[in-house]
Amino acid sequence: MEPKTVLKEKFFIVIRGKTRKGFCRGCIGRVEAELQPGELMGLLYCGGSNAGSPKSGGIVRREDTYPLTRHQAQLLLFVYPASKRLELLCNPQLFSAICKLSQDDLVVVKHKKGHLPGMVKNLMRIGRKENKDDLHMLGFEVEFVDSDHNLSSKKPAPLPLFSVADIVQVVPSYSLPLGLHWKDGQCGGLNRKAVTRINSMPNIGSCARQVSSNDAEQSVIQSQSSSTSHVPVEVGSMVEVVSNTGITVYGVVQWLGDIEGKTGEWAGIELDYEVNGCSDGTYRSQRYFTCKGNRALFIPVTKCSPDSRFFCSSTGRETFKPTDTPPVPPFEDTEENAPPIPESKALSLLVGKMKGIQGHINSCYLDATLFSLFGSSVTLENICQKPADTDKPVTCTLRKIVNCLRRQGFVPAASVMNFREQLGCDTFRTEEKDPEEFITVLFQKVLCMEPLLKLRSRQEICHGAYTFQVFLEKEQMGPMPTVQQLLDTSCLSGDLKFEEMPSCLMVQMPRFGNKYKMFSHIIPSTELDITDLLYNSPRECFVCGHLAEYECLHCLPDRKLQPGRIKQYCSTCNTQVHTHPSRQGHSPKTLAVPADVASNTPVPRHKMQLSAVLCIQTSHYVSFVKYGSDPHSWLFFDSMADRCGDDQHGYNIPEVQACPELGDFLSQPEEELAWSNPSQAPELVRRLLCDSYMFLYQNPTTPLSKPNHQE
Repeated sequence: MEPKTVLKEKFFIVIRGKTRKGFCRGCIGRVEAELQPGELMGLLYCGGSNAGSPKSGGIVRREDTYPLTRHQAQLLLFVYPASKRLELLCNPQLFSAICKLSQDDLVVVKHKKGHLPGMVKNLMRIGRKENKDDLHMLGFEVEFVDSDHNLSSKKPAPLPLFSVADIVQVVPSYSLPLGLHWKDGQCGGLNRKAVTRINSMPNIGSCARQVSSNDAEQSVIQSQSSSTSHVPVEVGSMVEVVSNTGITVYGVVQWLGDIEGKTGEWAGIELDYEVNGCSDGTYRSQRYFTCKGNRALFIPVTKCSPDSRFFCSSTGRETFKPTDTPPVPPFEDTEENAPPIPESKALSLLVGKMKGIQGHINSCYLDATLFSLFGSSVTLENICQKPADTDKPVTCTLRKIVNCLRRQGFVPAASVMNFREQLGCDTFRTEEKDPEEFITVLFQKVLCMEPLLKLRSRQEICHGAYTFQVFLEKEQMGPMPTVQQLLDTSCLSGDLKFEEMPSCLMVQMPRFGNKYKMFSHIIPSTELDITDLLYNSPRECFVCGHLAEYECLHCLPDRKLQPGRIKQYCSTCNTQVHTHPSRQGHSPKTLAVPADVASNTPVPRHKMQLSAVLCIQTSHYVSFVKYGSDPHSWLFFDSMADRCGDDQHGYNIPEVQACPELGDFLSQPEEELAWSNPSQAPELVRRLLCDSYMFLYQNPTTPLSKPNHQE
């Protein structure tokens, strides 16, 4: 089909999706032609010093773009790297206000000295326009305010230049900070509500002067709507207060009462972070409560509003919202299945506080499991092949959670709570559970999947399972075994074999919750070789490498034969090995050898890669997740790493940390790991060695079991 030429100039920014010919998230382009169906042909504008010149043409899906005006495109071109442009779109109110800025409007900008107020003096064009397709970048010249509340125009030096990403606030004329007035005494600027950039928390009062604790509460107060005065405030309530500069501070009410010389009821609030001019719980030399310095704020109760970061439903049950809106545009369609997070984007998307999955009411077992299974793993990708309209509601809810995690890097507790309520059992909503119980329900009831594992016993009975529980005697192993040794010993002791190569193998350690664990430390096997655990599969002789015909459980711990490794022998080596006096009492078992395999045929190895580890400590589950092929590509996730507020009124703060030190530790040879001292390992590595509960392995080359449609 012939492309439809675009007559009117149109610009766009790429917000998501798989793109072609150079377009990526955050790139800005100009529409050259509209293709069918739903594709755009456009010119790509690069970032950095060449931002104003188109690099090349490309094709992108319309649904993966967001339209921009020419002015917006020019402002965003001066922002680099491209990912920061998408952060701006997270706050459309602020971005819209910045796009409307004119001369002498008051703004607050990010500076090496902190957040400083200034006046917009000029809108500057940046770069040369040598060709008709070139696009000028736009930036703002801003004149700062000095400590005497005057414009700092003493020196004729060039004014500093700021991009749209440097502006954290547009301040309206009626709320100049701390009584600030301009030289001419006039309050020019925009007559609109102040807007503040997400995640910005400048110190109140830092824009002009240090204030005393008696003045701090006066500078932070801004009149609230009359409706807020009817919301009850009590000790322990989570509240927010908006400063006269439009900056919102959050905290917990620690004291309520009367203050001498003040009218009405006042509240003593412990803020989430330090604010210049606040105290440690004292007001006019009188102590009302105790907290860290610069965190106590005293204001009239009428100036407090309920913390907008969460809300309460009509039933009284709390539904929490995240403290920080994730840096992903809110206009993305979450119904389309998102691919696993690629290694190149995992750190920028996931690492930080309010990242991952937010925990709420004993949900850590579920949070850690979902993050481990669906964050970066490619093994479980074909679970969502059925059309969405044929899915059960709980399956659709799971999809939304997975898509939200992969696109935004954060899933609020409300979404997970909705999922827990749909699992069909009230205990999943409120009580502590073990991951294996949730995994069984997840794959069997939610995803309608056949068992991931097919295990065959010596009695030729085959049964299915979703996880593998290690069973063995402690005396069979050394003090610090590897996962490979535990799996091998457990399978041989129980006379079990895998019917086929699994795509996903979840190995549960010999421990029971936080009450009992057989081994104080377990060494992760980054690679799990299950060749010798496959039923009716060729295996090579442990001694000579020819086709094996016998297997001996009693040889497993033999210190002269590499203890901890499965021992299978050809007929000749089996006879020779068991002529030794210490082995004459062994009872080797005959293996099922395929008839069409020659004795000297090379045996291929079947290996699986470690993808995640679930850990438990004092009834709390966390996870370590491998997010790429690099040995150092490890993340540590805790859905309840921190908490804001108390148990009744607060909310959990999830956190994801990069953990490259785990890669350093696991890169050591297995012999060195066996003799290592866990107490000298880094904190997170030590936590994994000590608290490991379940190891998740994947084989991306093997398709996952087909969905079971017999529900």
